[in-house]
Amino acid sequence: MSPSVGIIMGSMSDLPVMKQATEILESFGVCYELDVVSAHRTPERMFLYARNAKERGLKIIIAGAGGAAHLPGMVASVTTLPVIGVPIKSSNSIDGWDSVLSILQMPAGVPVATVALNGAKNAGILAVQILSLMDSALADKLVQYKKDLENSVLQMSNELKQNQ
Repeated sequence: MSPSVGIIMGSMSDLPVMKQATEILESFGVCYELDVVSAHRTPERMFLYARNAKERGLKIIIAGAGGAAHLPGMVASVTTLPVIGVPIKSSNSIDGWDSVLSILQMPAGVPVATVALNGAKNAGILAVQILSLMDSALADKLVQYKKDLENSVLQMSNELKQNQ
């Protein structure tokens, strides 16, 4: 099975955050690829990755970046695929705000769906939601996932009431 989601990050230091997206995709049985593609250190490689993604069968790209965080926007500038940006609080970051604003404040015509700082789990869930529009079995798994979230909160509420 070929990957339908591409997960890229600017450096290996981003992997602990981006791993959250891989775990969600694995839990839903969604095939993905994972790679390091730097907007600043390997720009030609980044453009090649983004331009060829659709031809290779990808349907969505999740791009995580810290600091100046240009990777998601630059990828979105050369592909028609949906791009989900994950701002990452990195060691050279201004408390993560530089990453958030770099990904969030895209110019008109070049959208990037942006999740919370270090929110790769939500990026994975958003990718599943997009894919579920074309896959009823995946949509059913997503409904169950939401029910499980609800049940988890109800269980916490019951435990809290029992301990009072």
